Amino acid sequence: MSAFKSLPEAPRAAKKPVEDTRHGITRMDEYQWLRADNWQQVFHDTSVLDPEIRQYLEAENAYMKAAMADTEALQKQLFAEMKGRIKEDDSSVPMKDGPFAYGSFYVTGGEQPHYFRIPAEGGERQVILDGDKEAEGKEYLRLAGMASSSDHTLGVWGYDDKGSEFFTLRVRNLTTGEDMSDILENTGGGGAWDAEGKSFFYTLQDENHRPSKIFHHILGQPQSADRLVYEETDPGMFMGVGGSRLDDFIFIDVHDHDTTEYRLLSTKDLLAEPKLVVAREPGMQYELAEGGDRFFILTNCDGAKDFKIMEAPVESPSKENWRELVPHEAGRLILNHMAFMRHLVWLERRDGLPRIVIRDRKSGEEHAIAFDEEAYSLGLSGAAEYDTDVIRFSYSSMTTPSQVFDYNMATRERTLLKTQEVPSGHNPDDYVTRRIQAVSHDGELVPVSLLYRKDTPLDGSAPCLLYGYGAYGISIPASFSTNALSLADRGFVYAIAHIRGGKEKGYRWYEDGKLEGKENTFKDFIAAADHLVKEGFTAYHRIIAEGGSAGGMLMGAVANMAPEKFAGIIAAVPFVDVLTTMLDDTLPLTPPEWPEWGNPIESEEDYKRIAAYSPYDNVVAKPYPAILALAGLTDPRVTYWEPAKWVAKLREHTTGSEPILLKTNMGAGHGGASGRFQRLEETALEYAFAIKVAGKM
Repeated sequence: MSAFKSLPEAPRAAKKPVEDTRHGITRMDEYQWLRADNWQQVFHDTSVLDPEIRQYLEAENAYMKAAMADTEALQKQLFAEMKGRIKEDDSSVPMKDGPFAYGSFYVTGGEQPHYFRIPAEGGERQVILDGDKEAEGKEYLRLAGMASSSDHTLGVWGYDDKGSEFFTLRVRNLTTGEDMSDILENTGGGGAWDAEGKSFFYTLQDENHRPSKIFHHILGQPQSADRLVYEETDPGMFMGVGGSRLDDFIFIDVHDHDTTEYRLLSTKDLLAEPKLVVAREPGMQYELAEGGDRFFILTNCDGAKDFKIMEAPVESPSKENWRELVPHEAGRLILNHMAFMRHLVWLERRDGLPRIVIRDRKSGEEHAIAFDEEAYSLGLSGAAEYDTDVIRFSYSSMTTPSQVFDYNMATRERTLLKTQEVPSGHNPDDYVTRRIQAVSHDGELVPVSLLYRKDTPLDGSAPCLLYGYGAYGISIPASFSTNALSLADRGFVYAIAHIRGGKEKGYRWYEDGKLEGKENTFKDFIAAADHLVKEGFTAYHRIIAEGGSAGGMLMGAVANMAPEKFAGIIAAVPFVDVLTTMLDDTLPLTPPEWPEWGNPIESEEDYKRIAAYSPYDNVVAKPYPAILALAGLTDPRVTYWEPAKWVAKLREHTTGSEPILLKTNMGAGHGGASGRFQRLEETALEYAFAIKVAGKM
């Protein structure tokens, strides 16, 4: 029986059929009109959106609000609970960088971070960027942080006030707190300083939201006078720019999801042409960490699928000079690495669990930092300085709040700096975290991390929120979530399915969930649901599935493949119109995404494969479960019309009685609302939907 009663009439999108023929195959799209022809302008100014499209999106918002009206009190309660678990005046542990230590904090009632610094030897805290002040009068604000110059007199900071991820850069005098005249528009959000603090390098986003150019900005000059340093002509590549800890190199990295290429610019000659390290080879990845007289290179070259670490002289880092330092081990995935004067550090994952390894550069001796819980998360922050023996890392599990440690690599002393406070209280002993294995369709074992209260009955009567992502090699950590406690405390089993497409079980786990292996991702998720039911953790009519972005594609796919196994589905900014998007090479992320999904423009095989699972293209007449889709009007990653079209088509075809709901944030993008508490309101809506669908109101 549906949990939704007395619903108003749902909006019905107009049908305006558009034909598209590729490879001799013709598709009909009745809702393509929801894609604004002037979408580039909408990213900058939402008032230019076609009134017919706006009217439809607002009608959907009104319908969603009516359908969820009986949960408004619950949403407020959930919001209060989640807010109550956040220390409102929380502060990070500042990290030393030369004469200062830098960090951030929040104020009670504040939505945005405040960036600060204190003298390294102790003293008064100086606020160098007040996010709440910058957000005044703005519906949306996302800060890109503050990067200080080498002499710590200036800082470059960025902000996006529309949600479109076009960042404006400003330069601030860190002594007076005043911004200089420099204003740089349409950037990627950060700057890499030269060694003297007189100029910096940044990426410029083109009209299709691609970071295609690196510019050199000299302080005091207009943006129009900035020198073009490098232009990437391949629309399928991303690009970024950064500096070294020793301030002697500017790194330009060009990459897609499985190929990288570096160029180096010495800060001793800023007008020189960037020097190519190793030319891009499809499928070959490498990443540089500076180590004084040498580079340490994390790479998968020559068949090192789970990566190895090489070294090469700084003056000649081309591939013929690479020498193996840390060999490849199948099943031991090296995730990232950092170099310091006396130590090399890397974060690796083995058997689904992370650990940090430290190597003495002189003796070659290695030791590891690891923990004993069944499932946990590690984060490696490292250090801002090169000449140090102390690095920083974080640890948490699904029951253990986050802890921040300083670690002395020479003495092996571990110092606990901070434990995440839960002001409303949290007793880890009240909860259980587990890692179980679900058998997928081809015999692969899929890890599933669980959180639930000790008193939760495991007889099939508990509702379950099952989360999944499964793309781009991104692994979902089994980390502490104060928000998830609101579900666990209501008797939910909170589960994370570590499905193929991530790297939880090595690089192979990623490869087996992309391109021709993409359907493994969807089948792994369904297998996780099956296993949870089989083992008594929940029942099919009590499972609410959740995923966002590429995980939203997962939601659309499982809704088509196995709607009977889910009571409800939450799809946040869902990438569901996969085939249409991959056929539109003008969109921001389409060319860079072809290595992940395939190029249906050039390849008939890719076209047919994507068409076989693309959620929008595979909506048919069947009883779909209750669905809540969330969109952002200025989202450059998953454009708003994807979920809008999907919802319109689902509503037309479903043979069931459950509602299909769409909420479009008319003033935000991919990440939703920008403030820390505003985001909680969106989470409260999602959780209220899950609780309502599960019959637990």
